[in-house]
Amino acid sequence: MIKKIIMKNLICSNCAAKIEKSLANLDYINSASFNFPNQVMLLDVTEEYNEESAVEEIKEIVDSIEDGVDTYSYDKRHLIETVKRVESYYSVFIGVAIYIIGFIFDHYGIAWGFIPLFWIGYSFIAFKLIKKTLKGIKRRDYFNENTLMFIATIAAMFLQFYYEAIFVIIFYTIGEYLQHRAVHRSKQEVSALMDLKIEYANVLVDGKVIIRDPHSIKKGDIIIIKNGEKIPVDGFLIKGTTSLNTSALTGEAKLSTVKVGDYILSGNLNVGSLIEIEASKEYQESTIAKIIDLIENSTNHKARTENFITKFARYYTPIVTIAAFMMFLIPTIVDSANYQEYIYRAAIFLVISCPCALVISIPLSYFAGIGAAARQGILFKGSTFLHMMTNVDNIGIDKTGTLTHGNFTVGDFSNEETLKIAASIERYSNHPIAKSIVEFYRGDYYDYDVIEEIPGQGLMVTTDKGKILVGNRRLMNKHNVKVKDKKVLIGSNVFVSKYGKYLGRVIVKDQLKSSSLNVIRRLNKKYDITMLTGDNDLIAREVAESLGGINYISNLLPEDKIKYFNEIKTKKLKMFVGDGINDAPLLRNADIGVAMGNGSEIAIDVADVIIMNDDLNLVEKAFRVARKTKNIVYQNIILSLGVKFSFLALAGLGYSTMLMAIFADVGITLIAVLNSLRIIYSRRLNV
Repeated sequence: MIKKIIMKNLICSNCAAKIEKSLANLDYINSASFNFPNQVMLLDVTEEYNEESAVEEIKEIVDSIEDGVDTYSYDKRHLIETVKRVESYYSVFIGVAIYIIGFIFDHYGIAWGFIPLFWIGYSFIAFKLIKKTLKGIKRRDYFNENTLMFIATIAAMFLQFYYEAIFVIIFYTIGEYLQHRAVHRSKQEVSALMDLKIEYANVLVDGKVIIRDPHSIKKGDIIIIKNGEKIPVDGFLIKGTTSLNTSALTGEAKLSTVKVGDYILSGNLNVGSLIEIEASKEYQESTIAKIIDLIENSTNHKARTENFITKFARYYTPIVTIAAFMMFLIPTIVDSANYQEYIYRAAIFLVISCPCALVISIPLSYFAGIGAAARQGILFKGSTFLHMMTNVDNIGIDKTGTLTHGNFTVGDFSNEETLKIAASIERYSNHPIAKSIVEFYRGDYYDYDVIEEIPGQGLMVTTDKGKILVGNRRLMNKHNVKVKDKKVLIGSNVFVSKYGKYLGRVIVKDQLKSSSLNVIRRLNKKYDITMLTGDNDLIAREVAESLGGINYISNLLPEDKIKYFNEIKTKKLKMFVGDGINDAPLLRNADIGVAMGNGSEIAIDVADVIIMNDDLNLVEKAFRVARKTKNIVYQNIILSLGVKFSFLALAGLGYSTMLMAIFADVGITLIAVLNSLRIIYSRRLNV
């Protein structure tokens, strides 16, 4: 069982790792994983988990590790108003004032006064650092950035490098504040891309309109939506006609006209007249809630790079701490007269070693990439899929509803009797081809009692006189019905037989999407594309040639698609793009499954990436976002490690100072965080 706990204001990455480890030691928690950008702790709990008492215990653990964190249940997030914490820096200001007095004493040669003042000033300025260090020691956690910084500055103080020690603490405090603001700002920028939150709903109760929390809406409630308001839950339009702005869900600024009887998705904006809808789902099950949950928890599926950085930081800090100690010990044994110089070098080495830039910027880069994609109408279910998409070299793609509109129309039919029988039987099927025949037919229907659907073949009616068949050639061959039509007509053939005799056929056609022609031709230059379809070879060949000569496999049953997709040879990863219920097994089976948003709900549930409309241009944009994110992640890794190792080498040779060390720590972190934000503002992603 999975539970979520919000830990707002938890910015320290190392602290989050320690909290994860502490929570995993609780009897009722199997494992814990912190979603850094969203500040949500994901818990795998046992049956003994009691939320009320557990949250209190978890809060105590969090407070023992990090100050200023708001800890509460994810399920109650809409009921809790957290207090905006204003961090107090009074002790820093007091310490600086005392230090200035000490500086004056030192300037005028009052030796008996300035040294105690420097130590008192240090105590005030480093108060938060000392407090965190003592908390770590109490927990037997000796290898963290607070302890490293404390050891480094206290060593500088004992060596009488008073000004350097105090400037390190001041710049560290300023850098920590700026880092906190930069991360907070980046989260706001990403959140602003997805303005999906719905604050209230107008519910009609006994003839009166009552404003309610969307979470309290029940199935069957009547909701009033005024001009400029968002649809709070999914439902059917029961009164009025209006236009909806669907850009919040699809990323496309396009208006959609709806009328009575239409099914409306939550999150769309009413830009027309007042309407009434009947809620068909509660808020938690509505489209908007699922999308928000998907975006908020998208980084729970961490990319391999993120997991590597987490493990790297876990071993990196103890190693550099030991290295710093050896940097002092070994030269001191050889040259004990200059032990103070070696202590100073080791202290600088410790300050430089903090891995904050990597641990903060890498998850933030993926989060920004996911946010930028969401603005375009592309939803990644995890940063792992965003990263994996850059390693795709083979794409399998469905035809109907993906490459084509899926809006079939009857192009020809053998005779009126054939059409009447086909429409009378196909009205019991939900298949798009069946619906197109029923919509085309105008007339009375035959009444049939026993109708059986044969998956991948068609429908069969059993009567006293025999069987009536409506379906493909496979169904006809199975029942030994000889198809007499020899003329080749492009389209989907729906054959009809009555009591073992062939009557005729209905030809149903579909049209390629305009986006398919350009997008597939471009993608075919970079990737091997194979169309998988249940249509006959003639239709499949025509579509494949229209798209620039892509590979295709035709006459496939749903179970055949998985088989033939798995047989496609690849050196990297394979991706499948589809939309229908029949595609769901393959969407789950593929390395990366991409579902078109206008498709079935089950396909969206099992897919790894969701395109919120049926525009294939968004598949191309998804590749673009993935590549941009990966490039920025690698830039941050190279920048952070390159600068740190360079400065560590300088520190080891005695050519670095404390201020240079602060730049290598806090300065590089700020640069990496700002670099991550480039994903959001990239113009090329918006083309």
